Amino acid sequence: MMKCSSCLAVICLLIGTNAASLADDGALRIGRISDAIRKAVPLLEKGASGSAKQKQCFTCHSQALPVFALAEVRGRGFSIDECVFAAQLEHTAAHLKRGVKGYLEGRGQGGRVMTAGYALWTLEAGTWKPDETTAAVSHYLLEFQKDDKRWHQGSSRPPSSGSDFANTYLALRALSHFATEEQQTAKDARIANVGKWLLATQAKDTEDRVFRFRALSYVDVDSGQDQIAAERKQLISQQQKDGGWSQKSEMPSDAYATGTVLAALLRDGVSISEPVVERGVTYLLDSQLEDGSWHVVTRAKPFQPYFETGFPHEKDQFISTAATGWATIALALTLPEVETETSGVE
Repeated sequence: MMKCSSCLAVICLLIGTNAASLADDGALRIGRISDAIRKAVPLLEKGASGSAKQKQCFTCHSQALPVFALAEVRGRGFSIDECVFAAQLEHTAAHLKRGVKGYLEGRGQGGRVMTAGYALWTLEAGTWKPDETTAAVSHYLLEFQKDDKRWHQGSSRPPSSGSDFANTYLALRALSHFATEEQQTAKDARIANVGKWLLATQAKDTEDRVFRFRALSYVDVDSGQDQIAAERKQLISQQQKDGGWSQKSEMPSDAYATGTVLAALLRDGVSISEPVVERGVTYLLDSQLEDGSWHVVTRAKPFQPYFETGFPHEKDQFISTAATGWATIALALTLPEVETETSGVE
């Protein structure tokens, strides 16, 4: 009996030690994630402010992604520069307002659906109230490429510009949030038409897969749920040995692809304790640079004059800003939300 009691005591001691060790590991991991976020935030704010000072126009990489990330981390209790955040929303709204005539006439602005979609998503992230400008942009999205089964992308500047799936998701999201009451019938008709294309068309790379996966949530058909599950499985299967994801199968892992995939999976309800998430988070933590950024080399052909925003990595700064935004969003989504007036919408 004494021998059994001794064994039981040892087992209990081991269980207690393992539990304490696991708790310590969890605390250390949360600490690393929090430190990574705190290092990234000032750079995102700097890049967004620098871009707005240099250019009147809204940019997806320098306004949208920083705003998404700042909204998300603020919803997790992190401090951000509220003046910078508000300034980016005003900058975005002003850009759209300058183009209202073009939106009402069906011409839009430079970047077309991508600009309109990312700009409205930016305003959504800042809890911007619908107004005449957002109604005009919604009108444009409803009418533009109306005879198509999707919103297709006219430019090719990968990875963030060139995917019809991304373009379609942006339009669907914008309309779901900003379409007016009078626009609801037209919105429902376009969504039904787009759903057929989403279900029938296969993705070719990670950008396609991420946004096809996210866009399918707007398809109101039973088969859409089956396809979402299949697409989730496909995204998970593309994880590399290092824990990250690559933009294309022949490319190495990077923070842009990894951040977009993790954000999509976590928003879909994949548990933070799943190995696929843990390995992806570890990849992001290990690949963040000392300055707080994630560096991704651009593969898009430049067509605009280069200018400095203050974000690191010179001619790679635009894609690196977007990558740092997505990485920060993904890390933030592994942390619990706190009670605030606003929360992230990424």
